[in-house]
Amino acid sequence: MSADSLTSAESAALVVAIKNWGRELGFQQVGIANIELNQDAQCLREWLAREHHGAMAYMARHGDKRWQPDKLIPGTLRAISVRMDYWPSDARDADEVLDDAQLGYVSRYALGRDYHKLLRARLQQLADRITAQIEVHDCETHGYRVFVDSGPVLEKALARNAGLGWIGKHTNLLHRDAGSYFFLGEILTNLPLPSDEPVSAHCGSCTACIDVCPTKAIVAPYQLDARRCISYLTIELRESIPVEFRKAIGNRIYGCDDCQLICPWNKYAQPTMEPDFRPRHGLDRSQLVALFAWSEEEFLKRTEGSAIRRIGYDCWLRNIAVALGNAPTSPQVIAALAARQQHPSTLVREHVDWALSQHVQKSEPLDVPREILA
Repeated sequence: MSADSLTSAESAALVVAIKNWGRELGFQQVGIANIELNQDAQCLREWLAREHHGAMAYMARHGDKRWQPDKLIPGTLRAISVRMDYWPSDARDADEVLDDAQLGYVSRYALGRDYHKLLRARLQQLADRITAQIEVHDCETHGYRVFVDSGPVLEKALARNAGLGWIGKHTNLLHRDAGSYFFLGEILTNLPLPSDEPVSAHCGSCTACIDVCPTKAIVAPYQLDARRCISYLTIELRESIPVEFRKAIGNRIYGCDDCQLICPWNKYAQPTMEPDFRPRHGLDRSQLVALFAWSEEEFLKRTEGSAIRRIGYDCWLRNIAVALGNAPTSPQVIAALAARQQHPSTLVREHVDWALSQHVQKSEPLDVPREILA
């Protein structure tokens, strides 16, 4: 007997069980999505045609597998979509950090441990429970695959189809009772489960996210030009950050939350219950000069198990150099930058030189040893 031999009553009961198991595993919401994504496919094709994906070449790969999950994983009928809150309530206030140009701002999602492994492990546990339940019904097959940013899957579109929220004007998923500070994951499955209904959108006439974006990356409602986005520039881009955006980056050294921080719906955001998402190594309140002094060994040690490690040491220094260029002029800032002028990386040296030019050209004479300014 195959999985599609479940009766409608058995399928409905299984959905209830799946949602209960998901909550037991720490997911705040679980929904069942149909996999019809034709409108999203058209939006993606237009986004790619405008080259708004920048250097993210992987977004153009896999063709129609990205919007046809049944071609990515043959036999797929539904997506079990989940969300997990990540807002760290014990982190220093985000606006306070952004207002202090001597501190480095790290996107709130990246302050703790990397979410990929945690969500994947929980999703696997959920899939295992579903498999065990299918075996109870004497069904032969339960084909599935777990995804957490690990394949060509339109996760926000599937989450919307699963009733987990609507896609806002900033292109993030929004939930009326939870805002947008949550991670998404999904299980593609061949189970013919009854799907949930999408919820209505509630952005209305609000344009707060569009107006607040430091680099004007939200070029129109629901349209993000990644090439202008600070998250892209500090995380995805491995090359030189365009000079035109460096001042606007401010003290954001890994990602950006501005469009979420301003969103009225995030007043309902719930703090995470996961200890792994709590800030580590003081990254919610660290001085830029101190972070810039990390050796590569220190960087690797302090970012072990963190999403930050993925950008590598050189990009880490690149980002901090830009932030130091935007910091208040002081002997400490100039000395920190000068100490990296001979860094072996051309990428780092270029951004250090730019940062120094923001201080030395405009500053009053400083009591800094001549050799530092040489």
